[in-house]
Amino acid sequence: MSDKKILGFIGTGVMGASMAGHLLEAGHEVHVYNRTKERALPLVERGAVWEDTPADIAAKCDVVFTIVGFPKDVEEVYLGKKRLVENAKSGTVLVDMTTSSPKLARKIYAAGKKRGIGILDAPVTGGDRGAREATLTIFAGGDKDDFETVLPYFEIMGRTIKHMGGAGDGQNAKLGNQIVIAGTMTGMCEALAFAKSCGLDLNEFIEAVGGGSAATWSLKNYGPRILKGDFAPGFFVKHYIKDMKLAEEAANEMELDLPALTVTRELYEELAEGGYENSGTQALYCLYDPEEE
Repeated sequence: MSDKKILGFIGTGVMGASMAGHLLEAGHEVHVYNRTKERALPLVERGAVWEDTPADIAAKCDVVFTIVGFPKDVEEVYLGKKRLVENAKSGTVLVDMTTSSPKLARKIYAAGKKRGIGILDAPVTGGDRGAREATLTIFAGGDKDDFETVLPYFEIMGRTIKHMGGAGDGQNAKLGNQIVIAGTMTGMCEALAFAKSCGLDLNEFIEAVGGGSAATWSLKNYGPRILKGDFAPGFFVKHYIKDMKLAEEAANEMELDLPALTVTRELYEELAEGGYENSGTQALYCLYDPEEE
């Protein structure tokens, strides 16, 4: 690609470090910022340029990607004093890849438009593995021309990239994705607990079920981790609880009842209260099989 825009990346955690790394590997100039500088140092050692504040990123970069923790973090990075929207040049495109609030996405979009700045909400799914392997699914909301500008960079980080509609629609699509996952995670954990209680070989069970109509991404990717007792975070329990609450808030605004989602959120809150808030979402299995704790 001949376009040599300067890229910024804010948030170099479990997902962001890999995503920014792919942009570097593709030959782009990437400026990085993270609240904990040490987490960004491996990228700096590979050629990324460290910046001391989000404002510095905004002032120097043509396209800025963010993937942070919670909506309050998104609002602070974009709308806080001396932050992205205030300091970005006209014509810059800012892309939030955090799973956040559709309402907040629309608020940031409106603030950016007043300053001639493109704003996309483009949350991702695929977990740590998808980030590492550049196979993420990216749901984008915002103006189509801004999406087309950023699409070549999305294609470096992900495999399935969709423009879902206007501002906030990327977040709406991602929350819908998280509602699907609520059912697959509880179903997988309950099925594994059932199969174990029946005395079945769980490796054989996962292989057999994974070849039929019950095959899911969660079973394929998280099932083997569960059998190994690996509950390290590819996606944090605390972040999934946040996502489910956002989906419930959006559903409530539409007067839509989602009982299965509510039950799943309550199960994950029980899990978090048991000390698993920083574990991966597959740790839900520990509620069903205390031997795994």
